[in-house]
Amino acid sequence: MALKEKLASVISRDARLRQAIAQLESGDDAVKGFKALGQLAQQGNVEAQYRTGKAYLEGWGTPPSLEDGTRWVRKAAEAGHVQARLTLATLYLIGFPEGFDENRATIMRDGKERKRVPDLEQAAHWSRLAANEGQPDAQALLGYVLTNGPESLRNPAEAREWYEKSASAGSAQGHLGLGMALHSDPKSPEDLARGTAELVQAADAGLATAFYFLAWINEQGIGQVQDLAAAARYFEKAAERGIVQAQTRFALYLLQGKGLARRPDRAETWLRRAALGGDAEAAALLGDLHIRGEEMAPNYLEAATWYQVAAELGHGAAARGLGLLYLTGTGVHRDPDEAARWFRVSAECGDRVADADLGNLALTGIGSEEGRVAMQKRFLQAAENGDLVGAFNVGVCYAEGVGTERDDARAAYWMQRAADGVVNAQYWLGRMYLEGRGVREDAGAAVQWLEKAAQARMTEAMILLAQLFVSGRVPKGRDHARALSLYVEAAQHGSVEAMFSAGAMLGGGHDVPVDRREAQRFFRLAAERGHALGQLMLGRYLKRGLAGEVNPVEARIWLERAQAQGVDEASPELAKLERRLGTRPGGQTPAH
Repeated sequence: MALKEKLASVISRDARLRQAIAQLESGDDAVKGFKALGQLAQQGNVEAQYRTGKAYLEGWGTPPSLEDGTRWVRKAAEAGHVQARLTLATLYLIGFPEGFDENRATIMRDGKERKRVPDLEQAAHWSRLAANEGQPDAQALLGYVLTNGPESLRNPAEAREWYEKSASAGSAQGHLGLGMALHSDPKSPEDLARGTAELVQAADAGLATAFYFLAWINEQGIGQVQDLAAAARYFEKAAERGIVQAQTRFALYLLQGKGLARRPDRAETWLRRAALGGDAEAAALLGDLHIRGEEMAPNYLEAATWYQVAAELGHGAAARGLGLLYLTGTGVHRDPDEAARWFRVSAECGDRVADADLGNLALTGIGSEEGRVAMQKRFLQAAENGDLVGAFNVGVCYAEGVGTERDDARAAYWMQRAADGVVNAQYWLGRMYLEGRGVREDAGAAVQWLEKAAQARMTEAMILLAQLFVSGRVPKGRDHARALSLYVEAAQHGSVEAMFSAGAMLGGGHDVPVDRREAQRFFRLAAERGHALGQLMLGRYLKRGLAGEVNPVEARIWLERAQAQGVDEASPELAKLERRLGTRPGGQTPAH
């Protein structure tokens, strides 16, 4: 072929290539453009090969095909096309699906999702070829692989050099990589300031990761003064660009009113997006939000739904929350076995509180014997590794024969191990010394351990200790004043039994000054919380005016409530009151 004809042929091919690209990018003639590109690619035109590969990868003018796209991009890359090399490096960085073969199209057409397997060796190879040709984004990609790749590839010093070249050429990815490199290994305060400036340039180009890192820098005050308002703005921008962790973090800012006005409604929206994006913490927070209600009514069914999402993603506290909902029948049907299952999931995630909940459930006989044996073994392993909560739990198992044969001596041994740090173990150990279970009976030691638990505000220990001081089962004999102070303190912490006992002591018959007004106040506290004997005593006080107040109508109400709970002493009190009032039970006046 003559030179003139060859030149005309080249010009013709270039014109056809430009026309095909224009048709493909216009959208109107994309199919025609793709067909023309394919013909040129078949003829060996490297640019057409690259463009054909990109068209397959992105579905321009043809159904998308990862196999065909990769095959054509590779042809162009092997022929030296710089952008093709960058694209191929990116494909290797993202990873191809397991079993992928670019020369066999069937693997991707069965509709099944496959795990992607990155190949950072190949990503480094192809990005280095493009980086050496001066491609800025390839330089940034190579820097990333040298920073985050396997040990055999990692070279932070060389990575920083490539980031510097990429950033100098104006690549947003280069600015991002350099900013992160300067912050991860700063040599001076100036490095931190420069790193932040590089991240700002990456953010100006719209990179979501840059917004996210700038948010953390402003939140933590890294190399600068803390600025929560700026952190909130950056978290929001990262959230809008799909960074799931930023969506959760921004939601927390909205919930707490950090750096911006408090907006629980907006927080709920962002938590939903993050939870649907697979963030376990966001799903757990949604459960908490619906339990509390915030500015809306509590929705326990919704809470259970989100706790389950979080639990299935491995969130231990959410699994425990779901277990509690099933245990109490809140928002879901009551199902102790399902509760035990979720407590077990939570415990396996390392939640020590769930281990205690699971132990308590096991004491009630919930769950299978196989499950209780496995639980006891897990507690024992934790205890042998020095875990104090595990030592307490395995002590309970031995004390009650849960998952193993009852062994009081072993129970006492593990309670001793746990007692230095676990309040419940102090209480149990006090009871064991009191009863002589697994140890010799020793009231002095019992009081010592119960005092420790009481000082830690454990109401059960306060009440048992008070009972010992009332009865005199302590080395120094009775101490009713001390018993009363313990009952009053336990009552202040919400113990209904202590409220009644404090009232009983103040009502007379004990070695403390009688104060029937205060006694009536404590009886009322207990009665209002459903304590049957408290209701009886409050009814008596109001009927007889023992505290100076006579109110037969209210007295009847409380006596009827006590009677309904099976308190036999309430019936004669009611009969006398009805005769005095001239009414029948239920408040009816007799007919004349």
